Amino acid sequence: MQRIVTPTSGFFKKIRTIGMVLAAIGGAIVAAPVTLQAIVESVAGYLTVAGGVMTAVAQASVEGE
Repeated sequence: MQRIVTPTSGFFKKIRTIGMVLAAIGGAIVAAPVTLQAIVESVAGYLTVAGGVMTAVAQASVEGE
């Protein structure tokens, strides 16, 4: 638990932000009330998962290690 709350380096802060943006875009496309092509919804799902993983890994990184 302490690893999650320790300071994160600048590089991983940028990666975390990019991951959150990707997850938000993917989630918005998946939740869109319009019918989209299957490939678009599939890619949006992958974006959501990739963004979540990027955010989790970047948050777990610690400055100085």
